[in-house]
This record gives sequence, C-alpha cells and structure tokens, in this order.
Amino acid sequence: MRLVWTLLFALASSVAFAASPEDDYIAARDKAIADIAAREASNVEVETLDATNTKALADLQQRLSAILGPLAVKDFPATGTINLESLSASDIGFGMLDGLRYAKSDEGPSIVATTRGLTDRWLQSKADGDDESLRLPTGLDEALKLDAFYTQAIGADAAFVKTLDFSLQKPDGADIAIARLGGWTQDVGPIYDQQVVVAVVKGDRVLIAEAPASPPVPKIAACEALWTAADATAQKFQETYQGSDLKDQQAYDSANAAWEKGDSDYRACMGERLPGDPAFPALLAQAQQLADHMAGK
Repeated sequence: MRLVWTLLFALASSVAFAASPEDDYIAARDKAIADIAAREASNVEVETLDATNTKALADLQQRLSAILGPLAVKDFPATGTINLESLSASDIGFGMLDGLRYAKSDEGPSIVATTRGLTDRWLQSKADGDDESLRLPTGLDEALKLDAFYTQAIGADAAFVKTLDFSLQKPDGADIAIARLGGWTQDVGPIYDQQVVVAVVKGDRVLIAEAPASPPVPKIAACEALWTAADATAQKFQETYQGSDLKDQQAYDSANAAWEKGDSDYRACMGERLPGDPAFPALLAQAQQLADHMAGK
C-alpha cells in the first residue's frame, strides 16, 4: 500500500512541476541566445550565425503558434510571424516582446499578439536590466502608458514618440484598452507619418495593434511655428560650434537643448490642438474600431 501511495505522490508531483509550453518556449529561446553568443565569441562565420539565428527563430515561431493558436481579429490574417528580429544581443531587434506579428503587408496595419504570462516575464527582464534608461515597470497597465514600452516591444531601429492618448470606450470583456497616436523616429522634431497604436488585454491575451493614421495627421500652423522657431535658434548655436573646447561644447549643448525644447513644445501643442481639428473624430474612430475588433467585436 505504501508503494502505491509513493507512486501516486511521485506522479502527482511530476504533473505539478511539469514545464508549461511558455516555460519550454523561454528555455528554448534562452538556449538559442546562449548558443549564438557562444558562436559569436568563437568568431564563427556570419553566414553560419545567420543560419543558426534563422533556424532558431523558426523553431520559436512554431512554439508560439502552438501557444497562441490562430488569431481571430477582423481584417487580420489568422497566422503570424515571430515578433523577435534577432537572437543576437549585438543586432538591432534583439530583446523585443515575445509574440507573433500578424499583418497582410509590411506597410499596413499589424498586430503583435502574446500572452499575459510572456508579457509579465518580458517586463520583469526589462525591470532588471543594467541600462536604467531602458527599464520598464513590471505592471502591464502602467507599462502600456509609456513610449518606452512600444519602443522596446514592437520597434526595432526607432523610438516611439506619443502625440496624444485617445479616450477609448473599453470594449466589453477587455481588461485593459489603451490607444495612442504617435510615430517612430530617430531624431527630434515633427513626425508626419503617424501611427494609431492600440493595446488590448483580454484574459490571457495581450494584443498590440499598429496602423497608419487615417486620415493622415494634419499639420497645425501654430505647432509648426513653434518647431520652426526652435530649429532656427538651435541652428544659430550650431553655427558657432567649431571643435571640442568648452565654448564649443556649450554651443553644442545649447543647440541640443533648443531642439529638445522645441520638440517637447511641438508635441504638447499637437496634443492640445489636434482634438479640435476636423480630422480628429476619424482618428478616434479608427482607434476605437481597432480596440473593438481585438476584443472580439
């Protein structure tokens, strides 16, 4: 009888501690990252590294597809490709959010889908990072309100900069629904090709949609004037920059400060004035429709 109970206990324990599909995915991902890092340290040829990276990403994509199942969001394909762009820490696109990206084209709308568990693990890794400027809060609702979340989660070679937050009606069944208007940039100043970005959390699923603003975000003269004036001031400082002595460094710093203030003033102006523009209701409707569709409407 004691043997029977021992066997039953061992069986129950093995079930209780069995790795979940998400655990298996994370283990496979980390193993692939370590393998690529070791090969890089051994000066393996680039072609071999690329092949290793491609094969590992394909395996991880298959694992994520099994975890997530088909996507069921209107106007989006059912199958996706892995959101990670590289497993090499030396490459652009390393460390993005673990999930699948669904899109009909590279230029059109896309959705990155993942689970709450994978998102929580990813946020924890960003909270523990060595680089303070890249750290994120571990709470998902708090993280979704930050530009840095979208920059690191779904961007690769540019930063997401918010113009404004939309006031959404949270769809039925959604736990969180956040929508923002903004754009991707590598510099300060106006961003004319803006995106509507919507995040919906429903149960175990986290969905982040990105679509070109429709209609395009209009130029607002008062905001353009703020940036033009700031740019002119910065250019004057920059003209005095000659080299690396203290005076030149001060000119360089003053130019950057003028650009950064101009950028901040411009975005604040757009956030204040755009809701009164005739184009705004359509932009809000676009964000709401994305949120509704992701929530299952």
